[in-house]
Amino acid sequence: MSNWRHSGIVVREARLRDLDAIARLENESFETDRVSRRSLREFLRAAHRPVIAAIIDDELAGYALVSLRKTSRAVRIYSLAVDARFARRGVGRALLMACEAYARRHRRAALTLEVRYDNSSAIALYESSGFRQFGEHARYYADGATALRYEKSLIPASRRETGNNPPPEGVRPLRGASRPR
Repeated sequence: MSNWRHSGIVVREARLRDLDAIARLENESFETDRVSRRSLREFLRAAHRPVIAAIIDDELAGYALVSLRKTSRAVRIYSLAVDARFARRGVGRALLMACEAYARRHRRAALTLEVRYDNSSAIALYESSGFRQFGEHARYYADGATALRYEKSLIPASRRETGNNPPPEGVRPLRGASRPR
């Protein structure tokens, strides 16, 4: 992943030296179900689980942690957090765009994620970015809260609807690809 700018935000692959800032943001952003510092370090070192950093004025403004399995048709956004000091400045959207670019580079058909049912600002961001709810997990979080499952198809709608064009090599088509909500 190369560095790129989006509305004054530098988006780049996170580095091991970002670990303290990412761990701090993780702890500030989530009351429960946090990714441990040790796991964050492992994610930073793993090629198939990159961490994407959003930087504003040399400070970590947010990060996204994604997971890529060899056999999966999707890239899973495992965690995404934005520092409250940088809220409403496009950080979340820039991170989602970087996740999508990563998935496309790896020829995946979709992005998936889970979001807490009562996280209305995150849900609004995901839906305005083209994600659609396709399910839920009851009692997903440590406190028993439900997670809503979201997916964004990266296959153009015309190809999904007609079925005339096969997916790119190595990408399996979506099952039940388009469910209107």
